[in-house]
Amino acid sequence: MRGTHRRALGRSRGGFTSKLHCLADALGRPLAFHLTVGEAADCKAYDALIGLPEHAPEALLADKGYDADAIRADLAERDIKAVIPGRSNRRVKIEHDRTLYNQRNRIERMFGHLKINRAIATRYDQLANSFLGMVHLATARYWLKFVHAA
Repeated sequence: MRGTHRRALGRSRGGFTSKLHCLADALGRPLAFHLTVGEAADCKAYDALIGLPEHAPEALLADKGYDADAIRADLAERDIKAVIPGRSNRRVKIEHDRTLYNQRNRIERMFGHLKINRAIATRYDQLANSFLGMVHLATARYWLKFVHAA
């Protein structure tokens, strides 16, 4: 197993990099991560992440990268509310709950907190497993602030 598929690196606008996708709970705490190559579409990570939670969420908050008819149909089938803004080139505009969508900033803040670690912000690790290991360590540190000692 050699090459870029083992490293999860690919070309994107930002250069030779990768994308880190996250499944988080309602408080913005990360539950699972999925790493894709830089040029992969965001919606490719949907299948890997949607089946992970034990309890189905009431709503899925995602950015425009997850705006696909297949994703919306799957969410409707699972009885999950899709809070995804439509792409600008969509012919039929789809409305979304803007108030609920504002809570997505919790995930962006979580990513900002994880990127305090330079190894995550600049991706020092060449192999995907090494990088995800560092992400999991940073996530454990992030979760510590939610744990209350008795």
